[in-house]
Amino acid sequence: MNSRLPHILVANEDPAVQGLLTEYLSDNELRVSTATTVEQMFMVLKEAAVDLVMLDLRIDGHDGLQLASELRSSSDIPVIFLTGKCDEADRVMGLEIAADDYITEPFSRRELLARIRSVLRRYRLSGNCAHLKESTRRAYRFAGWELNLMTRRLRAPEGQRVALSNGEFNLLLAMCEAPERVLTRDQLLDLSRLHGAEVYVRSVDVQVMRLRRKIEADPSEPRFILTERGAGYLFNAKVSALS
Repeated sequence: MNSRLPHILVANEDPAVQGLLTEYLSDNELRVSTATTVEQMFMVLKEAAVDLVMLDLRIDGHDGLQLASELRSSSDIPVIFLTGKCDEADRVMGLEIAADDYITEPFSRRELLARIRSVLRRYRLSGNCAHLKESTRRAYRFAGWELNLMTRRLRAPEGQRVALSNGEFNLLLAMCEAPERVLTRDQLLDLSRLHGAEVYVRSVDVQVMRLRRKIEADPSEPRFILTERGAGYLFNAKVSALS
């Protein structure tokens, strides 16, 4: 990110929530835009550089999970769900499919601000800020596989597309950025932005298991994602970056 104020888009139909967030976040050196309809949300995204979207699970009659998935298919803008729905299944689905964090109402304003800054910081440190056009990397390749950062898609050596959930993509990206290095679970939680998944005691292990099923010839005898007992995981591959 550059020196401009980070730009937050609040997509929420509740005027009270919009007003509270606009005032509080603006007072804390964040620029805020609001949208009460899906049309307004995509208009802001089209016309301005947005660094993070705060999205309700239901807006303008549309499913927030589906909207977040649409954002994921065309950009790497981080998404935080802010909603009054606190059902565990919604949290799990939101975090696995599309979201970087999930916050339920009522919420602490200070905690909300801390979570926003944490997500922005992780994107900045990983080189995945709101706009991939600012990054020189387009994709990573390893052993014939290609992970495309622009489309967030994985292509197998044989050429077919392999579907990845949001969590699986972020985990594989974190490993591609640190190949042949042992990464602890805490490091992977932070780098892959899975730390908000409180419903999973060992959320990294769950994502590793699922990712192995997709990229390993034999998940029980992994070639790429190796377990380092007592330490974490190591991505055992030569990785090249494409620009």
